[in-house]
Amino acid sequence: MQYAWTCKCCGKQFSTLPMSFAFDSPLLWDRIPEAERARRTHLDTNFCTVDNEHYFVRGCIEVPILDQDERFVWGVWVSQSRESFGRARELFHAPVIDNEPPRFGWLSNNISVYPSTLHLKTHVHYRAGGLRPLIELEPTDHPLAVEQRNGITAERVQEIAAALMHRN
Repeated sequence: MQYAWTCKCCGKQFSTLPMSFAFDSPLLWDRIPEAERARRTHLDTNFCTVDNEHYFVRGCIEVPILDQDERFVWGVWVSQSRESFGRARELFHAPVIDNEPPRFGWLSNNISVYPSTLHLKTHVHYRAGGLRPLIELEPTDHPLAVEQRNGITAERVQEIAAALMHRN
């Protein structure tokens, strides 16, 4: 979205508003000592395993922006069962996916601009053609779930951008 805005934290002016923020890995992976990661984990841009026991897929929480055609996207990781993880890998490059039910997962990142998001219940909708899955939060009163359901304003996107761009 071409949207000029001024950051309320620092006063700097920007010509575009970031429409997504993403995590490079699930929180469990981050907690593995760096010296042990090569032996205990596998991480690529879409899939992660830890100790051949914990399985994660990277997906997108899409949040509608009110009065806009665009969506704000959180790139997050969700846990999957071994079976669901295998199915996600199998379908990732499929040209078409028909009648595939959503899979349960736990949100595996903590998004700092909300109360704890770690372990929120999700429904993971696999998508065809190498698209990352769509992550649908269980409809609760958690602020992120409410925003996904009801949408946010461009001003809220500015607040998120300012908070994340100025984190230490």
